[in-house]
Amino acid sequence: MSTTKGDPERAVDGFIAVADLLDEPRLARLYTHVLRSDDVTIDEIVADLGIPRTTAYSDAASLVDLGVLIRDETQKTHTYTARPVVLTMILDEDEYTITPTLIDAIGQIPREQDLSLLVEKHGIGKLAAALTYAIPYTEGKMTERVAARELDLQPAFGIAVLHALREIVLNMQDHDPYFGQIRNARDNPPREDG
Repeated sequence: MSTTKGDPERAVDGFIAVADLLDEPRLARLYTHVLRSDDVTIDEIVADLGIPRTTAYSDAASLVDLGVLIRDETQKTHTYTARPVVLTMILDEDEYTITPTLIDAIGQIPREQDLSLLVEKHGIGKLAAALTYAIPYTEGKMTERVAARELDLQPAFGIAVLHALREIVLNMQDHDPYFGQIRNARDNPPREDG
């Protein structure tokens, strides 16, 4: 990946990296684990994530190739650190920012049945929308019932999704340097068309 600031190649490579992380939960989970851990070895990844060593090596190499992980080869045991990624999009004059917190939610899909069902039925966009409500819910500024209603989900299902996202918000708020750029449905509600 090119490293010149403002370089179109770097921008497009970053976009592709974020797209790959949004498309592959296993890579997303490894990426956000390294982001939260900092200076982690393959042995620690294997132990912490419970994945086979060959998968850890292969996925870490893929993430290094994408430019979102850095492998430090100065010591006998290589360590990995993560580059925080952010992607801001403007669509119809409405801005949305994808940060490592959404990437972590993607990484949890295989382990969180409610998130998996949400994405299966409504897509990743609905997961991103749910995250905007999970933040004020987690902060105690919005009830789970109001958030579920605003998301237009069946109340019990919406509440289950918010509970799953609450853990992600709590785990990522201190590790995602772009956390403050995530749209918060209480302070900056999604724009209504009409």
